Amino acid sequence: MELSERKIKILNIAVEEFIKDAAPITSGSVKDRTSLNVSTATLRAELNALEAMGFLRQLHTSGGRIPTAQGYRFYVENMLKNIKATNKELKKVRDVIENRTQNLSEIVSQIAKIISQATNYPTVVLVNGIENLVLQEFKIVPLLGEKCMVLIGTDYGYLNSTIETSASPENCEDASVYLTKYFKGETMGFMMENMEQFKKGMSGEISAFQTIVDNVIIGLTKLNKKKLLNVQAQNVVDLVDNSTEDAKKVLRTLNNEKELIEVLDGDEKEISAVIAEDDEDKCSVVRAPIVVGGNKIASIGVFGPQKMDYMGIASALKVVTEQLRGQDEKEKTKRNRK
Repeated sequence: MELSERKIKILNIAVEEFIKDAAPITSGSVKDRTSLNVSTATLRAELNALEAMGFLRQLHTSGGRIPTAQGYRFYVENMLKNIKATNKELKKVRDVIENRTQNLSEIVSQIAKIISQATNYPTVVLVNGIENLVLQEFKIVPLLGEKCMVLIGTDYGYLNSTIETSASPENCEDASVYLTKYFKGETMGFMMENMEQFKKGMSGEISAFQTIVDNVIIGLTKLNKKKLLNVQAQNVVDLVDNSTEDAKKVLRTLNNEKELIEVLDGDEKEISAVIAEDDEDKCSVVRAPIVVGGNKIASIGVFGPQKMDYMGIASALKVVTEQLRGQDEKEKTKRNRK
C-alpha cells in the first residue's frame, strides 16, 4: 500500500512514541514532534486516513491512536531497509566469533546472551545448518566402557559426540588423521554424502579402523538431524513491569520448542520480523540468519511483545551478521594468500 511521505513520517512517530512510553498519538503530539509545516486540522485528517487504512486504531472515541499490527509491520519493513550496526556490544560479539576453539554450543550460548543483554529481550539461537559447517580437523579419543569421544573442529567452533565402539589409541589416531586428511575444508554434508565412495576407494587403508569411521558417520548423522536450541530467557522478568499479559505470551512461546523451531527454521537471508497480530496470543520476533562461509548454519531471534524496540533489536542483530561477514572475508583473504 502506497503511503505519502507525510503519512510515513506520521506513522513512524506514532510507532516510535508508543514503543517509547505507551502514549497514544494525537494531532497535537505529532505537531510537537515533527517539523511538518501543516495545521493541526491537516494532521488530524492524516491520522484519520491512517486509521481508515488500517495502520492505526483508536482505543477510545475521544482518545489518541495506537499502531496496529499492520502499522508495526509497515514500520519494521521500512526501518529494516536502512538499519545500521551501531550497537556498542560489537567487541564482545567479535571476541566470541573469533574464539573458535570453544564448543559450538558454548559459542551459540554466548552470542544469545550478548544479544539478550544488549536488547533487554529474551533471545533464542537455533542451530539448523550443521551440514553447512566446514570441517577443519577430527580428534577421536578412546574412553572407558567401549566408547570413544569424537571432537570435530569446524569453522564455527567444535562439535563433540560419543560413539559406541571399542578401539585402541592407535586406531583412533589413524582414523582421526584419515578423516582430517580427506575432509578438511569440506562441509559436513559433503562428507556424509561421499563417505561410502571414499571408503570403497580406501578399503585397504582404513580396514583397521573402519568400524570407528562407520560409527563416526552414524553419530554425525544423528547430530545433523538434531536442532540445537539455546534460550536466554532471563529478561522476561523485565517485561512484567510493562505488562503481565505480554510476559505470559513471551513465556508461552519460549516454553514451546516446536513453535520456536517453526519461527526460526526459515530460509531468510537478511534480518526480518514477524509481528504479532492484534489481540493474538503470540509474541513478535526479530530474527537474523547466522551465515558462515556463505552458508546459513543458525538463526537468532529476539522475542517480545508487539510493542517492542524493533530498531534497537535490529541494530544489535546487524552487529552479529556484519561481524560474521567480516570474519568470512578475513578467512577468504588468508586462504588466497596461502
